[in-house]
Amino acid sequence: MGTWLLNGKLLNVANKELETKHIYIEQGKINKIMQSHEKPQVDGHEVIDAEGKLVSAGFIDMHVHFREPGFEYKETIATGTKSAAKGGFTTVACMPNTRPIVDDVETLQLVLDKAETEGIVRVLPYAAITENELGRDLTDFDALKNKGAIGFTDDGVGVQSAQMMKDAMSKAAAMNMPVIAHCEDNTLVVGAAVTDGAFAKKHGLKGIPNESEAIHVGRDILLAETTGVHYHVCHVSTEQSVRLIRQAKQIGIKVTAEVCPHHLLLSDEDIPALDANWKMNPPLRTPRDVEAMIEAIEDGTIDMIVTDHAPHSEDEKAQELQRAPFGIVGLETAFPLLYTKFVQTGKWTLDFLIQRMTEKPAEVFKLDSGKVSIGADADLTIIDLETTKTVDPETFLSKGRNTPFKGWKLQGWPVKTLVGGKVVWSD
Repeated sequence: MGTWLLNGKLLNVANKELETKHIYIEQGKINKIMQSHEKPQVDGHEVIDAEGKLVSAGFIDMHVHFREPGFEYKETIATGTKSAAKGGFTTVACMPNTRPIVDDVETLQLVLDKAETEGIVRVLPYAAITENELGRDLTDFDALKNKGAIGFTDDGVGVQSAQMMKDAMSKAAAMNMPVIAHCEDNTLVVGAAVTDGAFAKKHGLKGIPNESEAIHVGRDILLAETTGVHYHVCHVSTEQSVRLIRQAKQIGIKVTAEVCPHHLLLSDEDIPALDANWKMNPPLRTPRDVEAMIEAIEDGTIDMIVTDHAPHSEDEKAQELQRAPFGIVGLETAFPLLYTKFVQTGKWTLDFLIQRMTEKPAEVFKLDSGKVSIGADADLTIIDLETTKTVDPETFLSKGRNTPFKGWKLQGWPVKTLVGGKVVWSD
């Protein structure tokens, strides 16, 4: 017995128009795609009626923090994947800054086992570049790759030593593996919680300068040119970083990049008060940086959109701004935020947004997903583009409630998510 997904609206790749189609799923794969006037034989099969709703390839998020092992009070692979499914994501890539750090095959195996037994979407694990993310000794890249790591990153901290990063890139390049970099020069950020801008000045706070990110981006681009590695820049947030990435791409260096919804939508001038729900790393930058991020995703300098989903407990985020941890949740609000603020306003096409959340990350990281096509895995997201809801953190499936978007009225919400043809979440 298979599954018929009837009357869904699919984007026509050629003309970018929405067309009503029927999709037949068998053994986890898309087996047929039929025109709306054709009559599928549904007897004996499961039927899902998606009439009037968009059917997209499942979203792919290449940057999430599920906190397990070690910080299960913040999030687990079980709760994190439920949050992902509710947001329409069918594939996520987990950062290794857990406790213990994912820097050996035993911890990586633990993540893989949890993903297999408790996860409801596909979980792709990164492994750390250096042992304990201390920047001193490289991890065993070969063993970690063989166990299933998809790339190497010390996300959460920047690799401070240029020699260490060069060694890591050389090793990864020889293995045809990517290096994914959190770009931050620690000497410029100590004691700072927000960007060096209007909000910091108003409240007498030390600010995080743009160059703290861009210095590492520039350094790493030069190292990537030398080593030939695929270098991927995490959560780009500054105009200077964009300028460097754009120039690197123009001369053929193998560099890709990502941006988060909050860095496309909010600046430091939007922060209403000393509220840690507005504290993330990188921080909300200036309005000029926001415009640079939008231009960069539009012209292809930045390749994809990620959430950097980073849940914390309510007690942690209730602390005063300087002491509270960095990070906000993002999986359950990403699509409606971007659809409302960019597609509904006519700035982007629906196809443009969908591509940056599906095809582009799949292309960059060489994943066998991201498209609705015959033979592809039936990883699908059904979206109601008409319904408007208000963001209410109390309804999140994530353990985290830390969002600056509480109370925002947004349109375009996922209502059903399928992984391998199986419904894993339904509104």
